Amino acid sequence: MTARSRGARHAASVLPAPADKAQRVEEMFDRIAPRYDRLNRLLTFRLDVGWRRRTVRALGLDAGARVLDIACGTGDLCNELTRQRLEPIGVDFSAGMLRAARTTAPLVRADALRLPVRRAGADGLVCGFALRNLVALEPFFSECARVVRTGGRIALLDVAEPEWGPARVVHGVYFRRVVPFVGGRLGDRSAYRYLPESTSYLPPGPELVASVEAAGFVDVRQRLLGMGAAQLVTATRR
Repeated sequence: MTARSRGARHAASVLPAPADKAQRVEEMFDRIAPRYDRLNRLLTFRLDVGWRRRTVRALGLDAGARVLDIACGTGDLCNELTRQRLEPIGVDFSAGMLRAARTTAPLVRADALRLPVRRAGADGLVCGFALRNLVALEPFFSECARVVRTGGRIALLDVAEPEWGPARVVHGVYFRRVVPFVGGRLGDRSAYRYLPESTSYLPPGPELVASVEAAGFVDVRQRLLGMGAAQLVTATRR
């Protein structure tokens, strides 16, 4: 058995079946909610703080703009939106995450694929580290296009794989060995085995950009952050 086939077999054993994904992901985030923020800071060496700040800046919206934070978790992006004088509304599927939230923004429990928001009801939309947890990406991008007004902006932040060879090797070891080990010792072992492997749900950059464009967005750009460990996709509603 080759290393690649062993890796694929391991990923398959960790990732839920498509029919079970929504329920498994919800249960997982309910479990890890109390320690989620602390582990994020530890495992990213606080780089995630700067990435969220950059995500909100990339919207380029005027003060007072209404912005949906999809998969808001405990409210980190909501708080950054508030700091940058925007008006956030947090949405998450996990009741546990919403209970653990530390934000003054209004929060709503809802499915990202069926948002309780009227057409063109938001000036912007952000989503942090959650694309790979969705059941399907194309319906989500279509839902983004439905709820964001013409000329509105989206900024989608998630993990990525570095393109530069040495960085890719170091990142692979850290993300797939160190993260599950530390996360398992301080949090939930199965969750922190799932999170690195869930990157396989993300399409390559050009395919991701094409999917966002097909949903009804223009000026779609993908930027790599942290030497390629994260990516930021921004776009304008056509």
